[in-house]
Amino acid sequence: MNLKKIKKVTVFLLKKISISIIAILFLSVLVFFMSRLAPGDPLVSYYGDRAERLSPEEKEHALERLGLNEAIPNQYIRWVNNAVHGDFGISYKYKQDVLEVIEGRLINTLILGGIGFLLTFLFALLLGIFCAFREESLLDHIICNVGTVTSCIPEFYFSLILILVFSVNLKLLPSSGAYALGQSGSIQSRLTHLVLPMIVVVLSHLWYYAYMIRNKLLEEIRQDYVLLAKSKGLSKKDIMYKHCVRNILPAFISIMAISLPHIVEGTYIVEMVFSYPGIGTLSFESAKYHDYNMLMVLCLITGIIVIIGNNVGQAISEKIDPRMKTSEIVETTEVTKI
Repeated sequence: MNLKKIKKVTVFLLKKISISIIAILFLSVLVFFMSRLAPGDPLVSYYGDRAERLSPEEKEHALERLGLNEAIPNQYIRWVNNAVHGDFGISYKYKQDVLEVIEGRLINTLILGGIGFLLTFLFALLLGIFCAFREESLLDHIICNVGTVTSCIPEFYFSLILILVFSVNLKLLPSSGAYALGQSGSIQSRLTHLVLPMIVVVLSHLWYYAYMIRNKLLEEIRQDYVLLAKSKGLSKKDIMYKHCVRNILPAFISIMAISLPHIVEGTYIVEMVFSYPGIGTLSFESAKYHDYNMLMVLCLITGIIVIIGNNVGQAISEKIDPRMKTSEIVETTEVTKI
């Protein structure tokens, strides 16, 4: 690798890192100011019902103790300074370090959201290929119509239907939690509690992305090289799997990366409906009880996950299709010269 190429790659990487840092800083400012300007009393989160019985002097002392008596910009500067040194504050509701509270919940969200994300796109790819291969058939029309209807059902409503049918009426599956009481180490209990939330996470997004993949494949099938392949005697199956599917993989990876916020949002909603102890439920609680420090860290974690997902998705796309990387580096170099 020559010096000129190293310089181009360095500029490209610095640009990506700078944009990511700016995005995280902007998110932190936005969440910090909006949470503190929102109506509500954070002392209720910390003291509970006792907050209403505090005298004005006691309230002033409590605000000073929690660092909430200063101007909001000063609070933000102090929070950033502490965060840089690894101190993200305590949770007003749980009276613990926020990282300790989040640590116990994060793994649950990663299990539900991570597996749901992979299953969604695995089934979306298979379903998209299946429908594209049988374009305009009766089965393709049925799947398209059913998929369109199911994708329009909100996650919270779909969750309530499943709870009513499988938990309340049939009593086959649990309606809440990540495991039965005292069975946190039981894989069977965790899998049983994952079934309904996982179904909602996957089915709520499945057809939306399967339809995009189907359309991408149909566009590819209509390209000139496909006609040439057919004229050479290649079967429809070989053309589909060896050429069309391979050519849409960069677009498929990009769709996965872009969809990360969508899947994360859906996972958080599902967690709240099923009372699943993840960071989605924790985010709702922190916003409801004005648990500022907890809310800040959770929003930053979500933002960082989305940013990393987008960058990883782009890196994989560039690995599959080097033309994307070349064009990006050229654009970056031209902007730098200007």
